[in-house]
Amino acid sequence: MAGIFTLGVFLGALFCATVLYPFDRKRKMAHTFGFLWSDCLAVINPFWSLKIEGLENIDRNKVYVLVANHQSMADIVVVYKTRVQFKWVAKDALYRIPIFGWTMMLMKYMRLARGEFGSIKDVYDQAALWLRDGVSVLFFPEGTRANSEEMGPFKNGAFKLAVKEQVPVLPFYIGGAREIFKKGSWVFKGRADCTLRILPPVDTISYGVKDFARLRDDVRNRLLAEQEKEK
Repeated sequence: MAGIFTLGVFLGALFCATVLYPFDRKRKMAHTFGFLWSDCLAVINPFWSLKIEGLENIDRNKVYVLVANHQSMADIVVVYKTRVQFKWVAKDALYRIPIFGWTMMLMKYMRLARGEFGSIKDVYDQAALWLRDGVSVLFFPEGTRANSEEMGPFKNGAFKLAVKEQVPVLPFYIGGAREIFKKGSWVFKGRADCTLRILPPVDTISYGVKDFARLRDDVRNRLLAEQEKEK
């Protein structure tokens, strides 16, 4: 069933990217099919519970660098529930998945080849252009899902970008998504209680170019504090 929904989203994104291209160059309409996909995946599994808190912290008229902790492949399904327009950074391997990867390309998400400096720089440049064009960007700064409950160290890119472009960081805490997908598996588990908590935005006006590490640690500590509440 999930595959049928994914195919439907691909066809919708293909229509937007071709027929509606002159009116939707940013692929915002295509991105909304991700919202539909998320809703459908939740509906087909009534044993999933998702609690969303902090939507009032999102100003729909502002652009953000969105930063979320990374628990599983289900994280993006959860984040779509915010109904925020964004382009997200995803590893190259996801783009090689038939239909799913094609859909991501149609939506103009950002493709990262791990360990390749040229790819990292390209993603950074693309993200800056999206921000300047009025579209938020989403990073999972841990870079990969951890095998344990512990939150991994954060990479610098999202925070360097936020400071350089003087865009606020909007932290997302995700809890319970690890139970939907185990690392290395594409099999949905039957039951999961998930939390998506949108924290107040962190303004970058007071941060200088060399202060990105302070911003990185501040945001990570805020997300760690949310994780502690789950224990």
